[in-house]
Amino acid sequence: MEKKTPLYDCHVACGGTMVTFAGYILPVQYPTGIIAEHTAVRTAAGLFDVSHMGEIVFYGKDVLKNLNYILTNDFTSLADGRVRYSVMCNEEGGCVDDLMVYRLGEDTCWVVVNAANREKDVEWMKAHTFGDVSVEDISGEVAQLAIQGPRAGEIMRRLAPESSLPDKYYSFLKEVMIGGMKCLISQTGYTGEGGYEIYLSNEEAPKMWNLLLETGKDEGLIPCGLGARDTLRLEAAMPLYGHEMDDKISPLETGLHFGVRMEKDVFIGKKALEERGEPKIKRIGLRITGRGIAREHQNVYTGDRLIGQTTSGTHAPFLKYPIAMALVEIDSADVGSQVEIDVRGRRITAEVVELPFYKRK
Repeated sequence: MEKKTPLYDCHVACGGTMVTFAGYILPVQYPTGIIAEHTAVRTAAGLFDVSHMGEIVFYGKDVLKNLNYILTNDFTSLADGRVRYSVMCNEEGGCVDDLMVYRLGEDTCWVVVNAANREKDVEWMKAHTFGDVSVEDISGEVAQLAIQGPRAGEIMRRLAPESSLPDKYYSFLKEVMIGGMKCLISQTGYTGEGGYEIYLSNEEAPKMWNLLLETGKDEGLIPCGLGARDTLRLEAAMPLYGHEMDDKISPLETGLHFGVRMEKDVFIGKKALEERGEPKIKRIGLRITGRGIAREHQNVYTGDRLIGQTTSGTHAPFLKYPIAMALVEIDSADVGSQVEIDVRGRRITAEVVELPFYKRK
């Protein structure tokens, strides 16, 4: 049975087109449409409901030892109030999930995971913990809103003094009061723009949603749905679990080297990654030069040679041309290379380009 986030009634009131995603009923778009929502985030600000994401608390003396074993990144140096990205690998070196770790204190960390993987992730984490550590899934108690775009900072500063807002990317402040509501606010996001993610109680989430929309109205803030969230992350070349990674694709194959610390003594999947050797495939960016739009799971060719498959594709609303990401043989991944994509039995041309497609100034 599908679940509703605490903001379901707010989406309906805003005219959201509701669909099922990761077990939740969420808005795919509002009457403004995906292109307008996407453009608002690139030029002004957009507000997203991301309450379907999972929040898992690790606490106890051995929190960091456990995170360093279960996850590919190194958390030894992670300071209180900072956030770090990581992948969680299986023993074969594939990806269980990708996630964010928040260091709340000496013995406490939050781990924010993808909604569709939450139950699987919790089970995996609990099965591989050791020593003095407890793992608690608090997803059902926490709502999450994301305000993204170049005007997000100005809107937030109308609601809280600058000293109450995190001042660096991948940092956060806890117990911030906004409109009488206690929040954890991080400077993070999944759109390629600056902005904030706000965690607070389910009960207060609708009040926060309405307060943000009212406060940001004259700055161009509008509600945005899943459609714009996907086109924004794709323009920014941000990987999505189930597309650019899965339980067979390794983080090194999909270009997530920055989140993998092979110099660590041990972590789940390290031995398998070493045994796999240098990656034989690579994630690339494709600018479609022919007529058509590529989607996921479409074959990519150099001449008559099949070199890989697309993982995501769309018409990029801000760039105004079609783009795709693909996993291809590494010797076919040079920028400037010309390829063809099989789109429903018809080949369209594309050029390999640098990632990300879009990067904010």
